[in-house]
Amino acid sequence: MRVATFGGVWSPELRNRRTVDVYLPASYSVSRRRYPVLYLQDGQNLSNPAQAFAGTWELPRTLDELRKEGLEAIVVGIHNIGTGRAAEYSPFRDSRHGGGYGYRYVQFISRTLKPRIDRRFRTDPGRESTIIGGSSLGGLISLYAFVRHNRVFGRALVMSPALWFGDRRIFPFLERSMTSVRGRLYVDVGTAEGVEALRDARRLHRLLGAKGYAASRLKYVEAEGAPHAESAWGKRLPDALRFLVG
Repeated sequence: MRVATFGGVWSPELRNRRTVDVYLPASYSVSRRRYPVLYLQDGQNLSNPAQAFAGTWELPRTLDELRKEGLEAIVVGIHNIGTGRAAEYSPFRDSRHGGGYGYRYVQFISRTLKPRIDRRFRTDPGRESTIIGGSSLGGLISLYAFVRHNRVFGRALVMSPALWFGDRRIFPFLERSMTSVRGRLYVDVGTAEGVEALRDARRLHRLLGAKGYAASRLKYVEAEGAPHAESAWGKRLPDALRFLVG
């Protein structure tokens, strides 16, 4: 596996810059094939303990495990910008915490970053091969992106989503918007994340079921005893990617 790091990637939508890491499959240099692409939020938490602010997902280990099973993808780790993280990862403004720049952030990924990645690397640019994902607020914005830009993102990884942020306005948004959404969703929550997190995740699961998401398109997991932590998400990542990439 090779990692290409791009520092200072400019976002005209947000008027700021960030680092982006691109994890290339082991077969990339010896193959001419095109690969599905996974866009992950909080990119600094994926593999480098020196950059991570709360532990890592140990992404290289997961990618190597899946490679042995014949599953390979390009992973794009989009670093957050620190104090502006909550604002960018929230599709709706929260009455206590502010934010609400999620629409512009998703525009950055779909209109600026994705075309750049597609030009630079051998990607499969189709929606069925384009996955967006993250955890906590990163899970919330990934769910929103999947619905809001469903022509771009055909699959989504939604780990322990912070559904409470924005006064839970994600739920009426989904009620209005999910009917015409196509694709595949992975959603999870740890049972040790708290009563509200578990209740919100179950509410999301019921809503998705009511909108026609059957088991072939939706994988929902309640991880027994798992906390709201990077290490927990890293442990669940292999099975999630088997569902989304496979």
